[in-house]
Parts: sequence; structure tokens; C-alpha cells
Amino acid sequence: MSVINILSPHVADLIAAGEVVERPASVVKELLENSFDAGARHVVCEIRDGGATYIRVTDDGCGMAPEDAGIAFVRHATSKLSDESGLEHISTMGFRGEALAAISSVSHMELLTRQKGAEEGTRVLLDAGEIEEMIPCGCPEGTTMICRNLFFNTPARLKFLKSDRSEASACITAALRCALGRPDVSVRFVRDGKEEFFSPGDGKLDSCLYALLGREEAASMLSCSSASDGLSLSGFVSSPAEGRGNRAHQFFFVNGRFIKSTLLQSAVEQAYRNTLLVGRYPSCVLYLTLSFSSVDVNVHPAKTEIRFGSEKRIFDFVYQAVRLALASEDRLNTNSDNLPLTGKGDRVAVDEVFSRKESGGIALNGTQTHAPSIPSEQINNSVIHNSEQHSESTTPSAAEPSQLRITNYELTPTPYPLHPTPSSSPTPYSLTPNSSSTSPLASPSTPYSLTPTPSSTPVPCPLSPDPSSPVPDHRILGEAFKTYIIVESRGELILIDKHAAHERMIFDRLKAAGRSVSSQMLLMPAIVRLSLEDMELLERNAALLSDLGFELEPYGEKEIIVRGVPAEMPASDVSSSIEEICEKLRSSKTPDPSSVHDEILHTVACKAAIKAGWDTQRPELEKIVSAVLSGAVLYCPHGRPVSSVLTRKDLDKLFKRIV
Repeated sequence: MSVINILSPHVADLIAAGEVVERPASVVKELLENSFDAGARHVVCEIRDGGATYIRVTDDGCGMAPEDAGIAFVRHATSKLSDESGLEHISTMGFRGEALAAISSVSHMELLTRQKGAEEGTRVLLDAGEIEEMIPCGCPEGTTMICRNLFFNTPARLKFLKSDRSEASACITAALRCALGRPDVSVRFVRDGKEEFFSPGDGKLDSCLYALLGREEAASMLSCSSASDGLSLSGFVSSPAEGRGNRAHQFFFVNGRFIKSTLLQSAVEQAYRNTLLVGRYPSCVLYLTLSFSSVDVNVHPAKTEIRFGSEKRIFDFVYQAVRLALASEDRLNTNSDNLPLTGKGDRVAVDEVFSRKESGGIALNGTQTHAPSIPSEQINNSVIHNSEQHSESTTPSAAEPSQLRITNYELTPTPYPLHPTPSSSPTPYSLTPNSSSTSPLASPSTPYSLTPTPSSTPVPCPLSPDPSSPVPDHRILGEAFKTYIIVESRGELILIDKHAAHERMIFDRLKAAGRSVSSQMLLMPAIVRLSLEDMELLERNAALLSDLGFELEPYGEKEIIVRGVPAEMPASDVSSSIEEICEKLRSSKTPDPSSVHDEILHTVACKAAIKAGWDTQRPELEKIVSAVLSGAVLYCPHGRPVSSVLTRKDLDKLFKRIV
């Protein structure tokens, strides 16, 4: 007896519907994309009860002829693909011919459509994919799709739908993504009779962001634009000070199609390394344009996953573009220089400024999208260094682009110490075992001899401002609570967190040194007691710690002797620093050596920086202020801003001089 059955077309359609239509949000996405492909300029989407009972999408697109309306719901019927050669350059949102067939097979569908210039339209009623009625009718030009009682014939799927509130939220998110992907199309979304959002459809990305993401988020975004060798990136990224607790506001579009890509997500988040608070994520709306043959969109029925032909090239391009956008941020001048003034000297509201921005753009599916350009003088402040300048021992991770390294500073060979250093120092020595040892940390019985360490080149300082970005005129008024430096400059009052700023200065200097951080030998070696787990962690990462300037030896089963530490680190913080490093090594969830390297540098920089509450001499304050005002220091390594600005207007409002 045969055990293999051939499924009926109806059952096959139900199974296929499960791949395309997961929930009402899937229907919203597919119908909106069909409207975009039809050339619509205005689209209205309306849902009721979370979309489970009613979804209607109306557009002013090209519409359908009666003969096309009759076969539009047949599986693999599509107007966007004719033969296999078309798979190599798919430029439309849909192409499989599965969406309408899948949706109609699990709902009651109604279609009203009329071609432009036609005298009458067509009305089609379907029940579970079967045409019940098809008659001429009067209707506006374009197409209206109505989906009722979704999953009425698949109770198992209906049972797993969430609450109306959750399903409606998913529908709004799906429609929002579609609207962000097409700034040239006006999209209106209505939920239970109430308008949720409306995009103007004027083709300008900044106004689209303003309408869909809100005034505050749009105003805090930084323009991101780059083009190179057939690749083009346009859009906005968030300021590091505006990190979010999740990735919900990361939107990626490739050739106009919204996608979910861990590659692009990783490229963006790597660009924010050392500027964003731990546990916070950047927001972005980025449009990547490349040749259609360089990307495969035929990967998943939902079409939200794609495959790139050259992932490394795409990663590096996006990474470098976002780094340039972050380098262009000037937090000190945002309030005073970038916003136009009225006749009374008051700044124009942010929403007015957003509508006045002069913007350039790239072509997106034949439509010009606009995004504010990065000022050339800000781009020139970024220095691009070839990776050939790195030592050969440095091995870039897979997630870190190896071609270019971008910083906000000009590297100069002049040291930048904040504490007095002797004019000359004795030749540094390292403890070298007389016999070879298989363990990075030799056993206590291993004899050691003192051998001179070859002198290393001076560590370049990344904090000397570029000549094109001079330090503005300023006056240090003093300190508040021995923590915040008070500076007057350009008619503004600037508060600077001296610990956070100094910590960033030290971190950048150590980071610029690469894998050759200078070490200082301790006059009195420190003995640190650790757990067995911590001892194992230190032994496993002995090479990394040695590169960072730590000279360690085992001393018994649970103790180590620290003979050398990074030159920046005070000797008094040795024990606490080792314990903190062990904790970071234990909690690290990434195999990326460079990430672990940076985490340890965070600890070294934090321990070496001047602390809140310390008395600080005026020359040291001046160096910190110069680094901040020149734009060399914006955030501490943990992502906290190092400065805050109070304008004259802010103070006048505080004292009720103005209302």
C-alpha cells in the first residue's frame, strides 16, 4: 500500500500560506509592497481588531484590467517576472506570485480595481482562494484590497495570534518600515478609525523621518552619506548620546527593500564601539544601493532576508560610512552654529530647521531621496590611516574592517601627559625565563634573568587638534565640586566632566599605540590573590595582557606577582585593576580579541584618569578643555558625553528674563 500522498491544491495552498502569512502584519506588508510596485503615489492602510478581522489597502496605482484581476490570485501568477533571467536583476518588491494566493486561501478577500483611463472597474470576491463573484463596478482609479476574517479556515493558526493590541502593533511596525523605504510615497495608516501615522511622500528623507519617527529622534540624527565603486549609502544614524535599549529603530533598506541583516547590523554597531554606553544600541535609517546582480533576494518567502555577493566589501563600506558620520558630529556647536537665528536672536524651533535643511540625495528605485550632506570641513577633520601602519602582529577580527582605521584626530608624535614625567628614564627591563616554558605564565620555580627590553618608538598622541579645527577662544571660570570644569566660550557656558574627558584622552592614546602599550616596572611588585578561575583566565590571556603592558608571574596556586603595569596606570590601583580585568574576561560574550582588548583598555584608562574630587592644576584643566573644545573628545570610552552646554537663552529662561 502506498504511503506517499499527493496533497490537494487547497491543502498545498494552506501550507504555502503558512510560509508567507504568519500574522496580520504579513498581509499588511505584502499588500503595501504590491501598491508600491503598482506605481502608487498615495496609499491608505486601515485595520480593525489588530488586523484579524479587517485589513484594507487602497492605492492610486496603475490598477488591473478585468482579465488580470481574474488570475491575480492564482499561485505563481505575477506581472514582475517572466523568465529565469529576471531573477538576476529583481527591482520590484514582489516577484514570487505567492502573496495574493496565500492570503486569499486563508481569508475572505475582496478586490476593487480600475485601470487609469478605463470607463469601469472590476470587483472580485473570493472565499478561501476560490472566486465567488467577478463583476464590473464603479470605483476610483487604482486598487483596493480588503482582507476579512484572516485564518478563518485554519483555527490552529488563529489560536496562536496574540492580543489585538500586539497584532496591531506588529501591523503598524510593518507599515512603518514600508513607508520609510519609500519617502516618495505618501502612506497613511488608520487603526480602528484613528490615524496612527502619515508620511508626506515628498521624496525627502528628513521629512519622512520627522513624520514617522517623531520630532525628537529625527532632530538627534546625524546625516550619513557615502559612495564608492558602485556602492551608495544614504540615510541617518543616531548620535551616540541617544542610544536605545534595543534595536527596534534600526532600519536597513537595500535597493529600497527593507531587510533584516546581521551583517549590516554588526557593521553599524562596530562603528559605535567605544562611544556608546554598554547595553545601548544605535538607531539608524540607512539605504544601501548596489547593482541588482550583486544581491540575491530570492532567499526566503517573506523576502526580508537577502544574500550579498561580497559580504566583506559591504561590511567595510557601511562601517566606514557610519564612522565618518559619527566623526562629523559637533555636540558643542549643534545649538549655536547649526541652527539659524531669528531677528530677535532666538533659535528657530527644531521642526522648522528640519524643514529648511538643504539636502542632497541618491536615486532610490528611480526616485531622488534627500538627506542632509556632511559639511566638507567636518569630513576633513577625520584622518584615515592605512592598516599597513599597524604592526604585523596585529590581527584584525572578522568584524573589524582591515583596510581603513578612522579617528577624529591627527596623530602627532608629541606625548600628551597630564602628569609630570621625568626627562629621562632607566632602560626598562623584562623578566625572561632562562629556559623555555610551555605556559605563558611560568611556574614559580622557573629562574629569571633581567634582560633589557628594546626601546620602543614614542606613543603617538591622537589628541592634538587638527589645524583645520583650532581651539575656539575660551575662558576657564573654575570647577564645580572639583568634578566639572566651567568654561565660557562663544557666548555659552560649557560644563566638562574632567574625569570622563581625561579618561577618553588616555584611552585614545592607548588605542593608538595598538599592541605595543608602554609598560612601567613596579619598584615594589604587588601580590594579588585570585580564585582558580581567575588564575586560569589570566593564563589563557597572558599574551594579550603582555601586549597591554602587564608583567605577571604566578606565585603559588592562587596568587600572582605583578611586576609591571601600563605606564598610565597608578601603582596603587594594581590589585583592583587586575580583579576588574578578570571580571571583564569572565563576562565577555564575544570571541573578538579586539573587543576584549578595548574592554581592558577601558579599565586602564579609567584607573589612570584624574578622579572627581581631586585638586587639578590649571595647566591640566587647560589641556582637557582644549581637547574637548577642539572636538577631539566627545564621549568617554563607555559612551557618556563629556560636556554639556548652557546657552544665554537657557540661563535667561531659568531666571525668568524671557518666557
